[in-house]
Amino acid sequence: MQDRRGSPTLLAALVAAACSHSVNAQTAEGQLQEVIVTAQRTAAPESKTPVAMSVLSGDALREAGFDTPAELAKRLPNVHLDNAADGLRITIRGVSNSDATDKGDPSAAFMVDGVYIARPQNQNALLLDVDRIEVLRGPQGTLYGRNTTAGVVHVITNAPTRKLEAAFGVDAGNYGSRKANGMLNVPVTDWLALRAAVAVDRHDSYLRNGQGTGHALGQDADIRTARLSAKATFGAAALLVRFDHSSNDYNPDSFVSDNNFFRNADSGNPVWYGAPAGERLTNRFVPRNVVPEQGRGSNRTSGISAEFTWNLGPATLSYLGSHREFDLDFLTNYIYRVAPRATLGVRQNFTGGQRQDSHEVRVATNGTGAFSAQAGLYWFDEKSRSTYVFRDLAPIGLTPYYVFPTDPVLAKSRAVFGQLTYRATDRLRATAGLRYTQDEKSRVGATSFQQGPAYNPATDLQLPNAARIETGKRTWRLGLDYDVSKSTFVYGTVSTGYKAGGFNDGCVAGTTLGVTCPSAATVAPGYLYYQPEELKAFELGAKTRFWNNRASLNAAAFKYDYTNLQLSGNAIIAGAPRFITTNAGVASVRGLELDGKVQPTADDRFSYGLTLLDAHYVSYTPDGIHSWNDRKLDRAPSHVLSAGYERRLRLPGHEVRAGVNARRSAAYMIGVPSKLVQYRVPAMTNVDATLAWHPDDAPWTLSAYGHNLGNKIAPATIDSFGMSVPGAPRTYGVRFDYRYQ
Repeated sequence: MQDRRGSPTLLAALVAAACSHSVNAQTAEGQLQEVIVTAQRTAAPESKTPVAMSVLSGDALREAGFDTPAELAKRLPNVHLDNAADGLRITIRGVSNSDATDKGDPSAAFMVDGVYIARPQNQNALLLDVDRIEVLRGPQGTLYGRNTTAGVVHVITNAPTRKLEAAFGVDAGNYGSRKANGMLNVPVTDWLALRAAVAVDRHDSYLRNGQGTGHALGQDADIRTARLSAKATFGAAALLVRFDHSSNDYNPDSFVSDNNFFRNADSGNPVWYGAPAGERLTNRFVPRNVVPEQGRGSNRTSGISAEFTWNLGPATLSYLGSHREFDLDFLTNYIYRVAPRATLGVRQNFTGGQRQDSHEVRVATNGTGAFSAQAGLYWFDEKSRSTYVFRDLAPIGLTPYYVFPTDPVLAKSRAVFGQLTYRATDRLRATAGLRYTQDEKSRVGATSFQQGPAYNPATDLQLPNAARIETGKRTWRLGLDYDVSKSTFVYGTVSTGYKAGGFNDGCVAGTTLGVTCPSAATVAPGYLYYQPEELKAFELGAKTRFWNNRASLNAAAFKYDYTNLQLSGNAIIAGAPRFITTNAGVASVRGLELDGKVQPTADDRFSYGLTLLDAHYVSYTPDGIHSWNDRKLDRAPSHVLSAGYERRLRLPGHEVRAGVNARRSAAYMIGVPSKLVQYRVPAMTNVDATLAWHPDDAPWTLSAYGHNLGNKIAPATIDSFGMSVPGAPRTYGVRFDYRYQ
């Protein structure tokens, strides 16, 4: 990388400056606290882990008033977490994915207690009784596997402990927000402990109805979630079992027209304009072809996992198994721009669900010898079913009903992995990791052109969607890290990442999965199948603590070379609305990240962050004709600056804590390749604030919070038909927390 983009030369200068003040890090009053993480699948201090990462504690989440993953990005360098209509949209260092269908894969893995959560619709759940969240930036293909080309978001919840404790909290705010949560931890015997946690989160819609129907709109919530955990210890072995269940009854009409943000959006030349938040959040679209219905949605998810660990002395054997289920049913009213200045209302019904099973067996060495290693086997199966029903396209000469029944979609993944670290000296370590993954996907379904809601073979046409693909890849990681001093180390890595290939609607000539492909449904293999997404990543980093452990600096400079970047979007093809994924050829990502904390006194703490990013297409022609070479990737601002300040004021008999956090992002793009359109979202600043009062020796705290104090609304997503999901408006609330321990 060149110096002007944040080169290793600049990185070395920053590290050298920090090292001149380095001392042995010790935890004391007024000093920064150490955090133990498991980013490399073994426990280690975050300040000594050679991975670019951020850690948010459960206490920090509660104090900030954060309840779902989509709210976290304001505290994370180079990360976007957007609450899209179809689930959580994760973008790390400009790398994302928009295919939330049952045949798609994310670019960043979302995990809860080590279990991979495959579907975005199942990811933006309540953050219930969380210990910490670890966000790893960059490919994690060796230890975490496929679909981690962008990174990993790992939610780690509290396990049962041998201590009787309980907590509960209540929260009330604007938009009719009312929340409650509770936790009880009971040590039953010397070897068994139980922990239960529950939460409820309700709020009214953020959107306003300007359609004249009187219907309620989306961006509301009615979430109920619970988790029961049990931990049994038998000498050197332990078994941890978790069961969770969650439900959300909501309105899926969570979007407005892109005209709420951009002029000339209808003509394909969108230009941002200023408007107050109320206008951004008002759905004024009045379709001429249909009267919208009241939207409704309901999802249910549950899971059980078992984690067994056995310390054998020289090594620890562990097993993690999980079964998860997810069911979804909704009716929504879409905005469908079918041509410039021609937009229809389209109603969609959906029913579907997924079942996933995963198993991992891993062995890791113990001790402090010259070599440390870990190796394991991974097994994942997912089965999905779904039925999409699109109505109301008849005014433009299309079939009144388009129905996409699919049953089943199968995804299987098998992997073997290992990583070895050699301590060459007391200061120098070398690491090598390798993983081989074999993926298989298949689908049996159809596209039905129907005159009514039920298929009639006498009047309707049904074309099969049948495909099967196998892909595999070796991903590897090589790294060196060196202790410059007791509180400073530097590292360098070269690694690769991989995301499985897949398929679009249609079939190829012949018979697949027992389905014969008629000529009307036959498509070319080059259209039906898309290839795996792959990258090679280079990274140099440093982590240091200085000024008597009152300040920290984390720095990372990186460069990615992507091939076959997967991009997805809607389009009407062969007379039917379809969601297609294509490979974007070559893309390049490079940048610099700086973040850290400064604690000048025991009562004052500053946090800071700066990211520089250049993420663009090197070779990409969305329609085979027009070049997008050198255009920016989505959600990849050239720079982002963040700063925070927390102050504790000690008064007789009580204390007051106040905090403010600000994030200033440069402009970024949201692209719709199928329409050859990029929407430019201008630079924007977001400010949050907190205030808390705690009497001395009292078990309770009263606090207040405010999010997005400037009430700046940007589009979280924009799709091919002009539907935009706005970001959350200004929200605020007060909270009461009680803890017994």
